[in-house]
Amino acid sequence: MRSHLLNDLTAEHYRRSVTEGVERVAAKLAATDRPFSGVTVDALAPRIEQIDLDRPLHDTAAVLDELEEVYLRDAVYFHHPRYVAHLNCPVVIPAVLGEAVLSAVNSSLDTWDQSAGGTLIERKLIDWTAARIGLGPAADGVFTSGGTQSNLQALLLAREEAKTDTLAKLRVFASEASHFSVRTSAKLLGLSPESVVCVPVDHDQRMQTVVLARELERCRRDGLVPMAVVATAGTTDFGSIDPLPEIAELCDRFGVWMHVDAAYGCGLLVSRTRRDLLTGIEHADSVTVDYHKSFFQPVSSSAVLVRDASTLRHATYHAEYLNPRRMVTERIPNQVDKSLQTTCRFDALKLWMTLRVMGADGIGELFDEVCDLAREGWKLLAADPRFDVVVEPALSTLVFRHIPAAVTDPAEIDRANLYARKALFASGDAVVAGTEVGGRHYLKFTLLNPETTAHDLAAVLDLIAGHAEQYLGEPFDRVS
Repeated sequence: MRSHLLNDLTAEHYRRSVTEGVERVAAKLAATDRPFSGVTVDALAPRIEQIDLDRPLHDTAAVLDELEEVYLRDAVYFHHPRYVAHLNCPVVIPAVLGEAVLSAVNSSLDTWDQSAGGTLIERKLIDWTAARIGLGPAADGVFTSGGTQSNLQALLLAREEAKTDTLAKLRVFASEASHFSVRTSAKLLGLSPESVVCVPVDHDQRMQTVVLARELERCRRDGLVPMAVVATAGTTDFGSIDPLPEIAELCDRFGVWMHVDAAYGCGLLVSRTRRDLLTGIEHADSVTVDYHKSFFQPVSSSAVLVRDASTLRHATYHAEYLNPRRMVTERIPNQVDKSLQTTCRFDALKLWMTLRVMGADGIGELFDEVCDLAREGWKLLAADPRFDVVVEPALSTLVFRHIPAAVTDPAEIDRANLYARKALFASGDAVVAGTEVGGRHYLKFTLLNPETTAHDLAAVLDLIAGHAEQYLGEPFDRVS
């Protein structure tokens, strides 16, 4: 079995095996003509269930054949132009190359003696991102598994900086369109259920700062402690960007930690035409970025950044076997000193490879393309009497629903749209997302593929309308 260990003696075996796997995936990508096969859970689950993991195949080619049947054939392919559902991006080749390198070398970035150059590369990328944001010379940060972990760590720091022993008094302010991880983080941090104050949004789905100011005043008047304001730069449903300058002014006035969740909107940091949409982010105390959304990186690739590096001490614990305190005075850089994780993948390498091959402008151009496409899509929807579109896009998301000409009951329209989404997914012709607006069911295009065209969007809209109209002529018990 030692022949399967990657080392100097098995380098050729490694080269052959990886090449064979890459060739299979490349062939599949080249032949994929729709984003999904339409397979159902009931059809796929028995195939996987019948595999006996205690009886290995002992042959890479045979395993790849099996993988074709249980995974590659039915995977959801984000690179297809008619995958327009969630915040999943097609990935750039330099990043995939970086993934191959980091997986093979298998560095762990928790301590210097496990990563060396990897540590310095990650730190360089943190400094680069902080400079793009404008956080100042004292900024720092660390890579994370994703936006949820980044938001959790940011709110942990905010909780500690609030300097109160009475957790029940703490309040976090976020818009009603903010990410659910804000509420999850509050629970994990031991805050009370009422700790998250939900601030309403305006017509453009942006936080109403007049209401925020009123709630902050109320918080202070009631003897409570405002712990943080979470501004969102790119909400999941609408791509809306909260009014960052006004929120920054309020945070300064009330002495509140300002966190900006830019997991989606961070692509604007490299945009040559839309960077001004993030004006005000430079005042944040902490920022979440997800490179695996709008920087076209493979999952996982995310980071949390802070204006004041010293605040990261709230996540620091010194273990004698790993990162003893003496290493600080010896100036040995250990990423675990500022991370919620111990073992950390070298995910920074993917972004490093991307920047070194494509450059920041190259990434920004791709993100600008999908934002431009969203504008075209909005015009299509606004001009089409079959659809109601909620809001003009700030980034690359469109929320809409089909409005049948002969149906006026909102509940029936809900069911028709829900059915259309399910039927479209089952067909495999396209994948769209869904959400609720004002208690009603809507559909959603999340556009992160520069290969998607306005023609693709028009074709998917026709498919949606067709499925909805077909459903309306059938009994409503088809949809639960």
